[in-house]
Amino acid sequence: MSQDYYELLGVGRQASPDDLKKAFRKLAMQHHPDRNRDNKDAEKKFKEINHAYDILKDPEKRAAYDRYGPAAFEGGAGPNGPGGPFQGQGFDFGSVFGDVFEEMFGAGRGRGNRGDQRGQDLRFNLEITLEQAYGGTEATVRVPSSVTCESCRGSGAEAGSKPQQCPTCHGRGRLRVQQGFFTIERPCHACHGAGQVIDKPCRTCAGQGRVRREKTLKVNIPAGVEDGTRIRLSGEGEAGQRGGPAGDLYVFLSVRRHQLFEREGADIHCRVPISMVQATLGSNIEVPTLDGKMARVNIPAGAQGGHQFRLRGKGMPIMRSTQHGDMYIEINVETPTNLTAKQKELLKEFENAGKTSPTSEGFFSKVKEMFGG
Repeated sequence: MSQDYYELLGVGRQASPDDLKKAFRKLAMQHHPDRNRDNKDAEKKFKEINHAYDILKDPEKRAAYDRYGPAAFEGGAGPNGPGGPFQGQGFDFGSVFGDVFEEMFGAGRGRGNRGDQRGQDLRFNLEITLEQAYGGTEATVRVPSSVTCESCRGSGAEAGSKPQQCPTCHGRGRLRVQQGFFTIERPCHACHGAGQVIDKPCRTCAGQGRVRREKTLKVNIPAGVEDGTRIRLSGEGEAGQRGGPAGDLYVFLSVRRHQLFEREGADIHCRVPISMVQATLGSNIEVPTLDGKMARVNIPAGAQGGHQFRLRGKGMPIMRSTQHGDMYIEINVETPTNLTAKQKELLKEFENAGKTSPTSEGFFSKVKEMFGG
């Protein structure tokens, strides 16, 4: 009676494909004949492990095994047999180790890749103003890129001809190479993995199917974007090789620092200087907003420096929403400079007239209390 394949790999019946791969990889390295030259049973054990993994890694074979057990593969589908219900899919070190070599050495990269490879994605850095971020805008960008060759329409072949199947790999794009105990797949050296060869390459693109050119594109920037926002333009990256799909263009936005406003999320902050007289007696001032208009702010008498006034809905638009942030006006009370002798005399009279600075008076009274008067 043959051993259960799950037990052979040391996993449960609910094991995931990743669990199977890890278990197989560990056992294959442990029982590899090159590591067990003095153990005659190592090669037999090695083949049994390979066969078990070859069955369980394939969803159809695994389903058949789970339902019928080894009977699903009777007729010689074992490690030394030709087939059974899955005839023609017998033991093959190349296919068995394909996944492992892909994980370990990257040998499987490009497996199945043809000449029509997808183009690379591109990145473009775009700086915008805070006003543009507020209202949204359409920007024009010029991007150096690879575009589809117009002469051959991306095929890479001269007009009147077309790519032919590679005679070396018969269109597979890969060759199997025997290296000692293993059979490893490699990209075909004749067609470089394309599966096709071009007898008469296009003179414009030298058979690449694409040429270097600068593209001019329109980028729609929505209102409310933030610094670091990424906008994806599908299919506007580099053209694919030999007619392959184009990559994408990613536009990364940076918002230029504003000379008046500071942004904090969806809110806008602005520091506005006012005179000592305006702060003392109160005043109405007008401040600019990002929508290009002026907003009136009422400064009450006795306002202190650093006090903030909130203008609801005057901040940045919130993306994917109809709401706006707020705008905060912070007053900065300026101290008079370059005073005349008369002005200084008036200020001294003002200071001696009575208690007009409650905050400072309260502070110094507490200092007196700390030090016992």
